[in-house]
Amino acid sequence: MNSATVRHLLVRGMLAGLGAGVPALAVAYFLGEPNVGKAIGFEETHAHEHEVELVSRSLQSTAGLATGVLVYGIAFGGVAALAYCFCLGRVGRFTPRATALLLSACALAVVYVLPFLKYPANPPAVGDPDTIGKRTTLYFLMIVLSVLLAVAAVLLGRRLAPKLGTWYATVTAVAAFALAIGLAFAFLPSVNEVPSGFPATVLWRFRLSALAIQATLWGVFGLVFGELAQRLLSPEPTPATGASPAAVTAGTAAVVLSPK
Repeated sequence: MNSATVRHLLVRGMLAGLGAGVPALAVAYFLGEPNVGKAIGFEETHAHEHEVELVSRSLQSTAGLATGVLVYGIAFGGVAALAYCFCLGRVGRFTPRATALLLSACALAVVYVLPFLKYPANPPAVGDPDTIGKRTTLYFLMIVLSVLLAVAAVLLGRRLAPKLGTWYATVTAVAAFALAIGLAFAFLPSVNEVPSGFPATVLWRFRLSALAIQATLWGVFGLVFGELAQRLLSPEPTPATGASPAAVTAGTAAVVLSPK
């Protein structure tokens, strides 16, 4: 793949990320923000000291939220496009559109869902401020482990495929990946800093909304970027200018049926 194609895919990935950020923003605003507000209300009620609010809550939940989600969408779209350039043609005989969807689904599972299962997202008022550095380190460590183990599983499957066949090699690689992830879950320390009296419903709904935001972002990105990549890499042939579809069909039939 030449540099011009990579550049075109990078631009399309960033545009697709921006487009995916719009519905993700809607999910964040309508599903996530109400639970954030309830968590902040709990924090203000139980806090002994009230800090001065540098940015108003209304600004945080509108312009601040929109800026964060859309900028994140553009950034992750660019990174995903570069990963797509590397994976295209190396993960099987898939079309550009199918490769984008497969990459999005795998990235959602590996980069977000698996780390989320070990260290789920928490709303404000949940978590000790003194341990934020430790919790952040553990979360990113889980992401790195998940990505590295996924890459190792893919390499293992490709190496075993000539000996075991595609099906058994895939099953073996998935089983090895699941075992390694299970060991990571077992040996990495758990974090449970939910304060006493915090509403369980608010915590549960906040985590579901965080998962819904990421699922929307990756899902829409896969669809939009897949379509853009398909049109760039495998454009559909267009009939000659001024020729009607019937004329093109008749011409094609004449060529096929003409004596050699």
